[in-house]
Amino acid sequence: MSEPVGEGTERTPGDTGAHGAVRADLLELDQSASAARYEPRPTLDGDEGDGKSHRFWSWRRIPAAVVAAVLLGASALTLYDVAAVRAEHPAMYWRRWLAARLATEPLDNTWVLVGSGVAAAVGLWLIVLALTPGLRQVLPMRRTPTRVRAGLDREAAALTLRDRALEVSGVRSVRVRARRSKVRVRAVSHFRELDDVRADLDTALAAGIGDLGLDRPPALSVHVRRPKKG
Repeated sequence: MSEPVGEGTERTPGDTGAHGAVRADLLELDQSASAARYEPRPTLDGDEGDGKSHRFWSWRRIPAAVVAAVLLGASALTLYDVAAVRAEHPAMYWRRWLAARLATEPLDNTWVLVGSGVAAAVGLWLIVLALTPGLRQVLPMRRTPTRVRAGLDREAAALTLRDRALEVSGVRSVRVRARRSKVRVRAVSHFRELDDVRADLDTALAAGIGDLGLDRPPALSVHVRRPKKG
């Protein structure tokens, strides 16, 4: 009976015995890259905790402080001018100039359109800031019975997975980018078959993602290649 030929190898009628095995090994080592993508594994029932964890909301102190300072200054200036006019003092120059320009300037003027566009963009930006949680760098972790909300920084998660990947035999260097929905791994292997290295990386990194305790485990994308010849 003939033995099945492994994936990524090539046999010819003359490839028999030790010479055939050496030729197959050389062909496998000539493989330049190996990649795969896996969907996140479902969370075990015993690890779900008390409920789903939502993203952390950013305080956004700087935008709030800037908006509050601008509104406070404009309101105080306008209130002072109104009080001065009620006390039979002339209105401030900027208020008279603004009223005259608004009364005489056509709506299709370039500066009017530019000012309206800037005001609309700033307003839309403030609405987006108010309705979105922010803090994309923090990955929510599963809730525990103690009801403690915990989060893991994406850079810390990437560093942890990078250490796991470097423990795999044959990995020379690795780069990990952790996002909310996917972890991208780019590794360089200087020996061993690339498919074997990638399989070991898949196993190690899948276990590492599970150990992170994230509420929504991200998908895993692994790409292994040979070092560039230079």
